[in-house]
Amino acid sequence: MAVSDWKKSVVYQIYPKSFNDTTGNGQGDLNGIIEKLPYLETLGVDYIWLTPIYQSPMNDNGYDISDYYEINPDFGTKADVKRLLKEAHKLGIKVMLDIVINHTSTSHHWFVESRKSKDNPYRDYYIWKEGSKDEPPTNWESKFGGNAWTYDEQTESYYLRLFDISQADLNWENSELKKEIYAMINYWIDFGVDGFRFDVINLISKGEFQNSEAIGKEFYTDGPKVHEYLQELNKHTFGDKDIMTVGEMSSTTIDNSIKYTNPKRKELNSVFNFHHLKVDYKNGEKWSDMKLDFLELKRILMDWQINIAKGNGWNAIFWCNHDQPRVVTRFGNDETEENRIKSAKMLAISLHMLQGTPYVYQGEEIGMTDPGFTSIDEYRDVESLNAYQKLKANGNTEEMIMKVIGQKSRDNSRTPIQWNDDENAGFTTGTPWIGIPNNYKTINVEQALKDPNSVFYTYQKLIKIRHEHDIVTYGEVEPLYMEHLDLFVYKRVFNDEEWLVVANYSNHLVPLPEGIDIEGEIMVTNSELQGNQLQAYDAFVVKLSEV
Repeated sequence: MAVSDWKKSVVYQIYPKSFNDTTGNGQGDLNGIIEKLPYLETLGVDYIWLTPIYQSPMNDNGYDISDYYEINPDFGTKADVKRLLKEAHKLGIKVMLDIVINHTSTSHHWFVESRKSKDNPYRDYYIWKEGSKDEPPTNWESKFGGNAWTYDEQTESYYLRLFDISQADLNWENSELKKEIYAMINYWIDFGVDGFRFDVINLISKGEFQNSEAIGKEFYTDGPKVHEYLQELNKHTFGDKDIMTVGEMSSTTIDNSIKYTNPKRKELNSVFNFHHLKVDYKNGEKWSDMKLDFLELKRILMDWQINIAKGNGWNAIFWCNHDQPRVVTRFGNDETEENRIKSAKMLAISLHMLQGTPYVYQGEEIGMTDPGFTSIDEYRDVESLNAYQKLKANGNTEEMIMKVIGQKSRDNSRTPIQWNDDENAGFTTGTPWIGIPNNYKTINVEQALKDPNSVFYTYQKLIKIRHEHDIVTYGEVEPLYMEHLDLFVYKRVFNDEEWLVVANYSNHLVPLPEGIDIEGEIMVTNSELQGNQLQAYDAFVVKLSEV
């Protein structure tokens, strides 16, 4: 069921390389997505978001774009995209593309030209700085490790690359570059797409190029002209059209996110922030061994919920994506089948009752887990491979390194969707580009659809509830029992309705706190509630008597 109000919609993220392979080459493709559209219609989602499908060397799995107008032949053709749009629209599903306009691949023709000489017309499309071979312009660090500047022998200069060496940052000070970007986005709007997810969009404005006491983030995160640039982008492209937009915001603030999403400012519809997914980073360090800080998770989620609403902004809400580990392994419990199913449902219930646009990442709806790789040879992700080398150079043991990478690697979410219990989980007839978890025989879509108590049907129900009940979209969020060590509890309040959401994040029995009234209609639950005791990973939503 498609909804007309984008605020009531639910988005399903597809990582095409790992979704469904129809050619047998071990990588998913556009025809594989088309084939599975009826499944997504059954789930009930309103949009699908595809991570980048453009021409790319795939050094960073498509986020290194070499041609914005061409499709990566590994995924298919432009005609396949056209057919995908047509078939999705027939089922009431809209399609969002992922656009990377902070950087391009160094094999993009703009960069190839810019590298030729200092007076090339494309030179200023990128951020080039003079410098001797041994002295980068600043001490900024790349998000993938190492200095953020790469020396180029040909013009004896450095280019900025906040990510991989093959991902050169664009210079948004250049008006010709901006015109090229507007034209490209308008091309895809005219092509028929329904929305865009903008990758690391809050990094496009760089401040002063000077040494940092940290790693440089303060000079380019939510930079000095970022809001001006986004307002211009909105005005010249999607602003007056029925296009849904979401910005991926790296290390952003609530104040900036309100500015990005308050409709009066005409920037974007919604934002992703990642603060709640750093609550298992020891001292802020991703590559560390740490369990979830539950109180901090609640604090961050509620801080964003309440303050974004006050500023008339809008959140994207999510546990998983192509850059994050599987949430059932990370914040739930996948040690037994019973705990996996129950905690996956609990996590879904506690997130989907929040205010914002929910994103479901492929496989999340069946409770897929991290793969449990045991050797670095099983990993493919450039960030994980770099981290392995860095951790090794710092003298860590192999056992500790593999434990940390096993917890935090982006590859955890990139293993193929487990469609059935056939060879390669029904993903491909060939050799999959990355290994498949051993548990695909029991955790797969076919199995989930057969079992009325599966994780899938909880997701389906949560999507239906959002479509049918305005309180989930528009109701105020009222946090409760924020210091409780095991329970996530909050109310939703709208007009004459009050809903209570209670989730037990622990693997033990927890008595309901005194003062919690659970008399009313149960809207969704993952268990048979037993008196005032919550079993491990119990979660429920109750519609209380009228206010």
